[in-house]
Amino acid sequence: MKVDFQTCQEIRQQIWKELGRASQDRHHAWRTPVLATTGQDGTVNARTVVLRSVDQAGQTLQFFTDQRSPKVAEIANEPKAMFVFWSTRLYWQLRVRVFVTSQPDSAQVEAHWQGVRQTAAASDYLGALAPGSPRTETFSPSALPEQTNNFTLLIAQVLEIDWLEIGRSGHRRARLLQNTWQWLTP
Repeated sequence: MKVDFQTCQEIRQQIWKELGRASQDRHHAWRTPVLATTGQDGTVNARTVVLRSVDQAGQTLQFFTDQRSPKVAEIANEPKAMFVFWSTRLYWQLRVRVFVTSQPDSAQVEAHWQGVRQTAAASDYLGALAPGSPRTETFSPSALPEQTNNFTLLIAQVLEIDWLEIGRSGHRRARLLQNTWQWLTP
């Protein structure tokens, strides 16, 4: 889907429109971006997360996790992170530099939890063991007793978007900051 956007504002509007769609459409390619953080040992850790909501006015992206997850400690130690999104339909790559904060207890978290708690995904946040913990027995979500709710919301404040469009007639790239932008060599 090649669209000839000419201005930063047109590109910016389409990016946020697609991000909004991705947070609602389970089949949108941007629904599951890669999130890269700095590990406790200084190495890079990357994992796929699910984009849950987007606030264009506030320039934030939100996703859920277990508050015992290593990424929460990594973010607490170094809140600067990067999302990478790819869409085959658009032939667009986004690299989104963000500042991430954790919100384990708030009305917003409780509202999201109420939507999750009646689904099979609730067991991901109620398990006795933290994510990544070694197991000696075969995993069975239904066999897990209900434990403390470890559900948390991570909010990523967008600092910069590096937009790359792949095209047969040539590639285009731009860096978008909150109030400025610049064309880049692809």
